[in-house]
Amino acid sequence: MLNSILWSVVILFPVSEIALAIFKRSDAAAAQAEDRGSLRFLWLMIGLGVTLAVASMWVSMPELRFRSGWSSLAALVLLLLGLAVRWSAIVTLGRHFTVDVAIHRDHKLVECGLYRFVRHPSYTGLLLAFLGLGLTYGNWLSLTVLMAPIAAAVFYRIAQEERALHAALGTAYSAYCLRTRRLIPGVY
Repeated sequence: MLNSILWSVVILFPVSEIALAIFKRSDAAAAQAEDRGSLRFLWLMIGLGVTLAVASMWVSMPELRFRSGWSSLAALVLLLLGLAVRWSAIVTLGRHFTVDVAIHRDHKLVECGLYRFVRHPSYTGLLLAFLGLGLTYGNWLSLTVLMAPIAAAVFYRIAQEERALHAALGTAYSAYCLRTRRLIPGVY
């Protein structure tokens, strides 16, 4: 039962990301594109990470197994938590959320919901979900080769977003940056 739920969520994760990619692009007439290739880079690194993780499943490495199926439960919890955090952030931003970095003409700083605690909760959720996915592969190498390129792409993307938000929102965004961390409250 647990494995059925886990694999259902594993399938839901990329389906939800593809839906976002299709339906949540910025409107060129209403927003200024600031992406600088970060969306393409993110998708490329996700593809690379998943491909390397799957290929690494057959490499003889220490397994990521906990007692009595705890690895499946941990993977499921991380996937669900990651998706919940990501979608909560997306819903909070509403129409201002786009998969490509863009600044809307009426762009405002959002400081409610998870944005009270971190500047990029959507990416926090994305990384948590990928961490959960990485646990499903079953070994340390798969987890590492999945997370490393994706984390690099997320950090690049955060830099692009923050550059655009500083330019658009000025001192309000700078003050917000002093009050919040990027991904993990009180840590980073």
